Amino acid sequence: MESGTQAFQQRSLSVKLWPPSHGTRLMLVERMTKNLTTPSIFSRKYGLLSNEEAEEDAKKIEELAFAAADQHYKKEPDGDGSSAVQVYAKESSRLMLEAIKRGPTVKDEEIADKTSIHETVFDISGGRRAFIDAEEAEEILKPLREPGNSYTKICFSNRSFGLDAANVAAPLLSSVKKQLTEIDLSDFIAGRPESEALEVMNLFSSVLEGCQLRYLNLSNNALGEKGVRAFGALLKSQNNLEELYLINDGISEEAAQAVSELIPSTEKLKVLQFHNNMTGDEGAIAISDIVKRSHALEDFRCSSTRVGTDGGVALAEALKTCTRLKKLDLRDNMFGVGAGVALSKALSLFAGLTEVYLSYLNLEDDGAEALANALKESAPSLEVLDMAGNDITAKGTASLAACIASKQFLSKLNLAENELKDEGAILIGKSLGEGHGQLNEVDMSTNAIRRAGARLLAQVVVKIPGFKLLNINGNFISDEGIDEIKELFKSSPDMLGSLEDNDPEGEDYEDEDEDEENAEEGNELESKLKDLKIEQGE
Repeated sequence: MESGTQAFQQRSLSVKLWPPSHGTRLMLVERMTKNLTTPSIFSRKYGLLSNEEAEEDAKKIEELAFAAADQHYKKEPDGDGSSAVQVYAKESSRLMLEAIKRGPTVKDEEIADKTSIHETVFDISGGRRAFIDAEEAEEILKPLREPGNSYTKICFSNRSFGLDAANVAAPLLSSVKKQLTEIDLSDFIAGRPESEALEVMNLFSSVLEGCQLRYLNLSNNALGEKGVRAFGALLKSQNNLEELYLINDGISEEAAQAVSELIPSTEKLKVLQFHNNMTGDEGAIAISDIVKRSHALEDFRCSSTRVGTDGGVALAEALKTCTRLKKLDLRDNMFGVGAGVALSKALSLFAGLTEVYLSYLNLEDDGAEALANALKESAPSLEVLDMAGNDITAKGTASLAACIASKQFLSKLNLAENELKDEGAILIGKSLGEGHGQLNEVDMSTNAIRRAGARLLAQVVVKIPGFKLLNINGNFISDEGIDEIKELFKSSPDMLGSLEDNDPEGEDYEDEDEDEENAEEGNELESKLKDLKIEQGE
């Protein structure tokens, strides 16, 4: 017993978090590349990097961050490497922000145009998230006082305006409102008492009334109906909106009705996003009235909004008028089979659809089959198909497989957390066998898949040039099956996701109290890096 304890202690002490594995370093490069090429408030200001330039920058950033962290580690070699990991992540984030602010490389003849674009954006979101008082408002809003400024876009996100600061901002906004085309007021009243927040919103709304905007973002303000109506003057004056964002705004049934009432025209609306609200069925019916009038809609997001079958059917009917739709995100609602079948009739009309997110909608086999059959006959350029968490069994997989087989441009497939088992996994694997050269990610985790299904999936995707990640974690693959799969990926191990939650005995269980001393080497490192974001520091 004593010798066993000593062996365990020696093994525990030998686990170090530094240096990271080659796979972990590649993972960080990939995630930074994605960050650098994802549209954001930074890219709106500094320009969006190309994939090639972002990947090159990400590799250089990782090398510099690694060198800094490794130097730090060498000064304290007896440590477990956790402080080096922190340096690695922090330095990566700092250098990534520098790359974003540097912007894409431009040719000499493009420099003048690039400079003029920068001068049109007034953005105070990069500072620390904090209250702004009148004195600070006077200072940071100074550029708006400059005569002849050419600002067309303003972003006050991430800074909380009280009434005193709003009174400073109001005349300045009034002086430039005729030239504004884009306004971002997301998260600009955080922490303020409701009465003061409503006064601030009313003030901003009244001074900005009459702006001819193409882009308006009011997200993360806990608006509710009162907040929506506080912006009534601004909303009522909008006839040319192309993008409207009301994310995480407490949009209830009444608030959704208020939005529908106040916006006079959505004929030019291309992007409409309502993610993470408490809209419910009645609210979804109000939103469907907006959608019905938005014939130019290309990107519609109504995810995590507590919409049930009735609301789902209403949205599906309204979407039939949106034949230009390219991206549809209805994840995490309570549609059920009925709304899924109704939605399938709309999907058949979307020839240009490239991304569809329909996970966690309680679709079951019948709903999934109806949607798959509709997609098979439409959306020839579909790139992303997400139908995770819908209780789909092997019975409903045949239609899905036929649909997938027809999508030659598919790059990402997510069927996680269903009940496909081996039979379904084999059908899906065979559907990916030929003509899917664009495919780079497949998620079939938590599907009660065993050795045969997992092996076939691995055999198929490992042959696809450029493939990046197969996730088959959380299944029931035998130890022998795991060995076979790892052998298939021996020349490209980074393409195979973690298998730490696989249960070879086929038992469903959840390890709630994982023993940290038994954690695999690198787990803590990857957890620290997986959500790496650009820090909005100085």
